[in-house]
Amino acid sequence: MKKKVGVLVSGRGSNLQALLDAAADPDYPAEIALVISNIPDVYALQRAATAGVPAVVIPHKDFGSREEFDAAMHMVLEAAGIEIVCLAGFMRLLSPGFAKAWEGRMINIHPSLLPSFKGLHTHQRALEAGVKLHGCTVHLVTAELDDGPILVQAAVPVLKDDTADTLAARVLKQEHKAYPLALKLMAEDKVTVDGNRARVDAPAGGTLINPKS
Repeated sequence: MKKKVGVLVSGRGSNLQALLDAAADPDYPAEIALVISNIPDVYALQRAATAGVPAVVIPHKDFGSREEFDAAMHMVLEAAGIEIVCLAGFMRLLSPGFAKAWEGRMINIHPSLLPSFKGLHTHQRALEAGVKLHGCTVHLVTAELDDGPILVQAAVPVLKDDTADTLAARVLKQEHKAYPLALKLMAEDKVTVDGNRARVDAPAGGTLINPKS
């Protein structure tokens, strides 16, 4: 039985598209059953419609607090029978209560090799720091921003003539590989959590993507 997945979005939804494309494979162990956006008319909603996936807009501005907004999302997710939540460019901080309710069942993709460069502007900060490797991380969500056990990482080289935009584009290609892989592992129940470490039942190297370019 495929796991039912809800995806939370706020923008163009390129990682949503990667998940939709992966889920189109009959052998993939998860189905994208619901998309929720906190912003009306974003392109991610068009992606959901094209794929025939139900989508709901829950404008965060309609609520007096983060907790009230998160409670509304939680009700919609529960009503749809969602088992795993994926954050895909969802630009809202989650309340501790929501994070706790979905603990162990909610994942996020972040454009850096965590724990380095949490927060925003990761590509520019990586360039300024002079790192030789950059990338992305899929992790289980906790109440702490960009924290939680790491599931999958993809590393790319930082080239001498890189700008934040060129580096971001290279990382994004790997995000579209890392996120479907991480969701697959979650849907197959191959992840167990030991403290702040995720133990993933995958072949050696199966949780690290390391392209040459």
